[in-house]
Amino acid sequence: MGKLRVGIYGAAGYTAGELIRILLNHPNAEIVCAQSESQAGKQVTETHTDLIGETNLTFEKELNFDELDVLFMCKGHGESKVYLQQTNIPSQVKIIDLSNDFRLKADADGFVYGLPEVFRSETQNTSKVANPGCFATCIQVGLLPAAKARVIQSEVHTSAITGSTGAGQKLSPTSHFSWRNNNMSVYKALTHQHLGEIGETLETLAGEMIELNFIPYRGNFTRGIIATSYFNCDLSLEEAYKLYEDYFADQAFTFVARKNPDLKMVVNTNKAVVHLQKEGNKLIVISMIDNLLKGASGQAVHNMNLMFGLNEKAGLNLKPGGF
Repeated sequence: MGKLRVGIYGAAGYTAGELIRILLNHPNAEIVCAQSESQAGKQVTETHTDLIGETNLTFEKELNFDELDVLFMCKGHGESKVYLQQTNIPSQVKIIDLSNDFRLKADADGFVYGLPEVFRSETQNTSKVANPGCFATCIQVGLLPAAKARVIQSEVHTSAITGSTGAGQKLSPTSHFSWRNNNMSVYKALTHQHLGEIGETLETLAGEMIELNFIPYRGNFTRGIIATSYFNCDLSLEEAYKLYEDYFADQAFTFVARKNPDLKMVVNTNKAVVHLQKEGNKLIVISMIDNLLKGASGQAVHNMNLMFGLNEKAGLNLKPGGF
């Protein structure tokens, strides 16, 4: 088998830039087209300046599907569904969508929800994957073992803070450096769009709806998410650790840390790290990821590896940025 021929639809944004960075060093993949209407004709390195010296790719206006084995869709929410309705993509081209257009069961249209910690086998047997959201990934890895073991005995309360890249490249009043630096704020309290996908996964595992109260924060750093969830649970701390360590034992990128973790352990990697604490009858779960990697492009490449039967870690041996 030769290298997978990869196309990227909407290749000028943050997640696409990370995707290109990963795929340029992937032993089993080759980018044959990076599509961007706004940047067509320009060198990819004019937009993704960190890739200078790594690639001579030029942004293309259109994709040639005859050249592709797999298509990554990195456009904004709502745009993927419209594009697929208007475009005849050959059935042999596998699709990985990074928007929220196909994550919910009601909108799936044949897409598998690509959270490897739950749906690995389904991903290995599909041609279309809906890549999970960044907050959704971070929160879910903290709750999956408890949901599956049905030891969550109350509502779940979660707060999480994300870096500024979570808002994408398009400027807004809350993404300017002068506003974001040395600043924090709450947004979409109890109404965040990732609640739906989290709820569906937890219900699949637990057999019932688990109420999740989620407060998201905008952070004054560039990348990474740290989430803290807590709920009533009768397990001792040691029993909880055993449950979590057993659940994630065969997972390629999710790890349980017995020492209180920090974001620098995961930033610039595809890792998720989970840590547990117990106070009274409350189990406290701290989970963290890099929002652009495990929360987006790294997980998308992991899903590609699963879809094509490759080594799960291919192209994803990424190291933390250090200090």
